[in-house]
Amino acid sequence: MGETWAPPGARDLAGPVRFMWWLTRSQGRRVALGTVFGVCWTVGLAVPPWVLSRAVDDGLVASDTPALVKWALVLLAVSVLNALLGIARHRTMTKIRMDASFRSVRATVWHTSRLGASLSRRMSAGEVVTVGISDVYTVAQALTVTGPGVGAVVAYAVIAVVLFATSPLLAAVILAGVPLLALAVGPFLQRIERTGGTYRVHQGSLTTRLVDVLAGLRVLNGLGGKTFVAERYGEESQRLVGHGYRVAGPASWVGALSTGLPALFLAAVVWLSARMAATGDITIGELVAVYGYVAVLVVPVSFFIEGGGDIARARVAGRRIIDLLNLPLPHDDTRAAASIPYGSGPLIDPVSGVVVRPGLLTALVAARPAEAIAVVERLGQLSTDAGVTWSGVRLTEVTREDLRHRLVVADNDAEIFAGTIRDVVSGRLDPDDDKIRTALRIAVADDVVEALPDGLDAPLAAGGTDLSGGQRQRIRLARAVYAAPDVLLAVDPTSALDANTESAVIDRIRAAREDRTTLITTSSPLVLDRADEVIVLVDGKLSAAGTHTDLLRTDPYYRDLVSRAQDDDE
Repeated sequence: MGETWAPPGARDLAGPVRFMWWLTRSQGRRVALGTVFGVCWTVGLAVPPWVLSRAVDDGLVASDTPALVKWALVLLAVSVLNALLGIARHRTMTKIRMDASFRSVRATVWHTSRLGASLSRRMSAGEVVTVGISDVYTVAQALTVTGPGVGAVVAYAVIAVVLFATSPLLAAVILAGVPLLALAVGPFLQRIERTGGTYRVHQGSLTTRLVDVLAGLRVLNGLGGKTFVAERYGEESQRLVGHGYRVAGPASWVGALSTGLPALFLAAVVWLSARMAATGDITIGELVAVYGYVAVLVVPVSFFIEGGGDIARARVAGRRIIDLLNLPLPHDDTRAAASIPYGSGPLIDPVSGVVVRPGLLTALVAARPAEAIAVVERLGQLSTDAGVTWSGVRLTEVTREDLRHRLVVADNDAEIFAGTIRDVVSGRLDPDDDKIRTALRIAVADDVVEALPDGLDAPLAAGGTDLSGGQRQRIRLARAVYAAPDVLLAVDPTSALDANTESAVIDRIRAAREDRTTLITTSSPLVLDRADEVIVLVDGKLSAAGTHTDLLRTDPYYRDLVSRAQDDDE
């Protein structure tokens, strides 16, 4: 699938049905093969009753032993062939469902990787998890209709034609059965679709809470809030159970009708055909055949009902998937191939008026940290395009690969994936042990490695949960330093460090990135004092810029801001 995979287009994301059509079209040959196997298998189910009728009329009734043996052997051959077709159908449909599931997962991973850090502000982690696990399976399950579903339609038509040759009345009863089934099941399918949407919203919300609880379990234990959170989670779980019951009600009716209605249908047709046999309108063999045909019809009728339920659920799940895939990118992804000159030019955010001069260690300070983070997100192209330029070139005109190679945003909450320290620090780059150790030393994280028996080969848990807050922060910073970008935008990278460690980190970063551009959001006096330039924000706009010493002397607002930060540290 990796060689033939292509992301869905805009038309494929216009609705859940179009998305399912994309999944079907993407594996057209396999779906066509599954349809052929499904048709042959379901139609093949109708052959044994006809063979059995010939064995009764030509063999038993006529007392013709050779004919009876002949038709018995034909029945055996047909049964074996149909068993093989059933195996082939099942294997093919399993591949179709797996392909659809993996293709949907790949599409969501592809798009979420393009959304980057903006995803967490647009969709909760629990919703993403639910889409990637539950919804893709539900949509993939609906593709079963391409095999047994199509086969059921063909088999129903074939049996109706065969019965018409036996009795037009019986054929009319058979053909009238499907509209009646649709009338009986249709309202339940519509209710599944309505209630399923509400259930999915609450399911995603509850999954988000579970993810948050697991991520903060250590903090909850320390604060003694685990019991309270567990009670809240239990209450929300019960509310979700209530929504689940409302979905399960019509779903259970669909399941019951898929078994009960075909049985009633079978009883009605058998009763009618038995009366016709008693009056001599049909032979005993034809009676046996009619019973067999109608018994076989239980399978396609069940497929009709189950397929309708699968599609109803898939429409709900598909809507959640395309809602994720339709999330707009922070900026236009179709960039022109513009290039940024190396070693020169400022980085400018016209919204705030911030100008990050090249080759300096710049500190960005604001009374509200969110204002400084918003500037970093615009400069790093993590939010909607705001006309940010670098060396006079709009960043929207630069290829994504070039931009991410030369500009790195080091978020204080950036994810740490499970793996060795070597893998975590090197990230997407090729690992170089000497450079990794240098990056760890610059981030004052070498003591973390020295404390572990396996050194760089020591494994880290997902999220770095086996590290302290300060250790995680230094590992993240080491990863950003290892990338060696021309511009490093770091969000409060020393907030969890003690004063001595913070001082060492800033001194080493300043020395290591002497000729490169580094912007740090912070309110720490230690960092501000060591910065080449300090930019002060007020209400998200540039208020003042200069050295720490000059601003303390000339800017009362900055002086008061630093004073409050010192009081908080004490």
